[in-house]
Amino acid sequence: MHDLTTVLSYGITFGILMMTIVYTFIRYIYSKELFYLSYCFMQVFSLSYIILYSKFFYSEIFFQDFSLFFATVSALVFAVRFYEGKFIPKITNNKELILNTLLLIFIILTAFYHYLLFEYLPYTIIYAILFVSIVFNLNQGFKATAIYVIGWSVICLILYILNFKTYFKMHTNLDLVLLAFAMEAILFTISVAYKYNLLKKENIEIESMLLQQSKLAQSGEMIANITHQFRQPLNNLSYILINLKNKYESNNLEKNYFDRKTSQANEQIEYLSSTIENFKNFYTESKEKEDFEIKEVIQNSLAILSGDIKKIEVTVDLTFNTNEHIKIFGIKNELAQVLVAIISNALDAIKSIENRKIAIEISSNTADVILIIKDNGKGIKSKLLDKIFEPYFTTKSSGTGLGLYLSKMIIEKSFKGKLNVKSSPKGTTFHINIEKAG
Repeated sequence: MHDLTTVLSYGITFGILMMTIVYTFIRYIYSKELFYLSYCFMQVFSLSYIILYSKFFYSEIFFQDFSLFFATVSALVFAVRFYEGKFIPKITNNKELILNTLLLIFIILTAFYHYLLFEYLPYTIIYAILFVSIVFNLNQGFKATAIYVIGWSVICLILYILNFKTYFKMHTNLDLVLLAFAMEAILFTISVAYKYNLLKKENIEIESMLLQQSKLAQSGEMIANITHQFRQPLNNLSYILINLKNKYESNNLEKNYFDRKTSQANEQIEYLSSTIENFKNFYTESKEKEDFEIKEVIQNSLAILSGDIKKIEVTVDLTFNTNEHIKIFGIKNELAQVLVAIISNALDAIKSIENRKIAIEISSNTADVILIIKDNGKGIKSKLLDKIFEPYFTTKSSGTGLGLYLSKMIIEKSFKGKLNVKSSPKGTTFHINIEKAG
């Protein structure tokens, strides 16, 4: 029989372990980082071990050893996955060799005391391996591992100075291993929260870098578009100047003719200026969210690609089944990045067929703006359709495989919307759903 205090202590320990398991599993679902899953498994087996260890239920010692073994293996996997820095330090002289040897001995002695104190091998393995990570990689800075290791080291040092284990056994009926489970759960929860924030920050930085990388990767195509778009206006300006010169030299330059040609020249210059502005806005990195008209972004995106559109003679139909001035909230040039990537892919899909067409339809419901981009190409093979949003997957010989991956990421994360694709032998259709501006 167990007294009430013991039952409550085990109950609190079970509760803490369950909360740690749930918390870690949720972090795994959101991040897909394997160290969360391995830690979750370790705590599941640890929970099984402590239930069997409590002797609340009759069980064979085999099952307790079974739980301990798999908790230990999971702890080893977790510690290796969570490890930060190099496993083996770079040693260039005898001084570093002696120093690192002494540090390793210190780690082994500290870990040994940790095991003598709590008598639970999985936690000792994690503590020892992560301690190595801190000591051998001091230049890596203060990270999640440091929180875990420093926390356990301070606890062990205090308990050692106070001779806590002897006192605990003499004055309580509780098992010190329960305290180990509780402290482990608390320390790791703090560490994993910090680690999660670090990973989230790193992911944001990587996504921003990929976004710019994708834009730069399209620079070749964009330069070709600029060249094509500039050639005709420059030719027109050249003809205007030649006509003015001829009229002037023949003394036949009338004011009306001069004003008309000047107006035509200004139109060509404004077109060139507008083209430069479109490309500048596309390449300018912006993080300011605002309400903007979706029509403006579509027109700017088509202007950027107008060189290719004219070159392969594509008919583009823009249809509004809703208010043309409907607005959404977000970063304007990020949506332009998405539209340029999708329309560019559509142009590539239809360049080898006749009667090339792209249809862009905008509609809305009570909550969302729905943008549909359809081409009349030969479609995407079903075995490839599931892969087109994966990073670095491309069917183009000169493609980067980032365009559609980043497009989906931008729509889902930045705009909190949805991007889907359907394809058949008659063409491919992209559906974008974005919440209307409030």
